[in-house]
Amino acid sequence: MNTESIVTDRDYTVIIDKSSSLNTDDGKGKTRWEIAQESTIALAQKCDEIDSDGITIYLYSGRFRRYDNVTADKVSEIYAQNEPMGKSNLKSVLQDALNNYFQRKAEGKAKANGETLLIITDGIPDEPKEIIRLIIDATQKIDRDEELGISFIQIGKDKKATEYFKALDDLLEEAGAKYDIVDTITIDEMEKIGLTQVLLNAVID
Repeated sequence: MNTESIVTDRDYTVIIDKSSSLNTDDGKGKTRWEIAQESTIALAQKCDEIDSDGITIYLYSGRFRRYDNVTADKVSEIYAQNEPMGKSNLKSVLQDALNNYFQRKAEGKAKANGETLLIITDGIPDEPKEIIRLIIDATQKIDRDEELGISFIQIGKDKKATEYFKALDDLLEEAGAKYDIVDTITIDEMEKIGLTQVLLNAVID
């Protein structure tokens, strides 16, 4: 299988945490929120190359907002309209993104290779067990491992969050998932391996 071709002809959704902890500066001279913005722009530029109709972006805290068909040059505008505050309710936004994918699949509107969800966050979500359940349920509805990829991209140095995402990555099948569709990476690792590899790992790692 040509691994490069697997990242083309698929849809990309970037889900961005905007809870209050993203105001934190981990000693880098910029906040997690500013780092998230830089990473989102870079990811959007990469996705622009392979997904010409733009990407879907969600921002979430207690509630979420969805932006469709976003090209890289629109990302800064979206960040300018939002600021970090509130909780980290990943459950409702992830549910919406998954429902949206399966609805498009049912209507024959999904891309041939499926969908990748990239979740940029700095901490453990408010309902960690519910997230695991949602992902396991999603794996029961897909026809092949590569169809759906979920990558958690961690900003900041929250050790408990690192452990949680690692467990999601490594223990999903033991917990009853049909496939291991989760990959996890830190922003620092992402800078080392490059964005193409990040997108590949989300699907095949």
